[in-house]
Amino acid sequence: MTIKKINNSQYKIIPITTGYIKPNASFNVIIDKCLDLVEENDFLVISETPIAISQGRVLDESKYEPSFKAYLLADIWSKYIWGYILGPLLGIKKRTIKNLRKLPKVARYHKQLVLENYGLIHALKPASEAGIDLSNAPGTFVSLLPSDPQAVVEFITRNIESKTDKKVISMIIDTDATYELRGKKFTSLPLATSGIKSNLGIVGYLLGRIGKIVGPTVLAVSNNIKTDKALEIGKLAENYHKEKKNNIETIYDMKNTFKADINEITIEMLDSIEHTPAVIVREL
Repeated sequence: MTIKKINNSQYKIIPITTGYIKPNASFNVIIDKCLDLVEENDFLVISETPIAISQGRVLDESKYEPSFKAYLLADIWSKYIWGYILGPLLGIKKRTIKNLRKLPKVARYHKQLVLENYGLIHALKPASEAGIDLSNAPGTFVSLLPSDPQAVVEFITRNIESKTDKKVISMIIDTDATYELRGKKFTSLPLATSGIKSNLGIVGYLLGRIGKIVGPTVLAVSNNIKTDKALEIGKLAENYHKEKKNNIETIYDMKNTFKADINEITIEMLDSIEHTPAVIVREL
């Protein structure tokens, strides 16, 4: 349990811990873990990856045959143009630049997957394309964004309320940034909640260089609340995860956690550690 302060308000952060939610397994374990913890008007903030994996939204990158365009995107565009020219020029994170410069050849398969599922506008983004998550999935599998996240949060909220008689607000967030420029909020991701313009791909990423980051991207909210409030709550949840020891945010974090090559990581290994797919955020 953690206490956080933001905009003159205090919040209590309560983690929801589970085992690894496997592909095509129910995410109801998140609901069940909440029942004895939630209070009236709590926010339940859920990470997108466990929901997507439970929906079976996983793909094996090794099954994709890289095209010439994928080679160019991985070997030239991302590794060299972004890693050595555009990245430093536009001030992207040093960690991202470092990772781009050592981009492995298997990145070609990843770019092909992005091209086939989301198109060039997302494949042109140097990293974290279309919100595809390379961490928290075994071997060469990756997870896409959840399908119909709005229906998911409404389902979760109804279930919690029917079992506890307590009204909660459920949200699904993605760590990819939401930016603000001239009062307009936007994200490069293919989808976002109302109030955040989405599906901008590389255009959104470039505009974000001159805008400001206002938080992680809120994919869906079960109740009609102001976008600024949703972003504030999402940011609290994201910061909690980032401060956690052994937080697995990237494939490099996953390699360090398990001391193994990505291709060697199994579901059993992922299930051997504690996961926090959601947190309760309570305004005090």
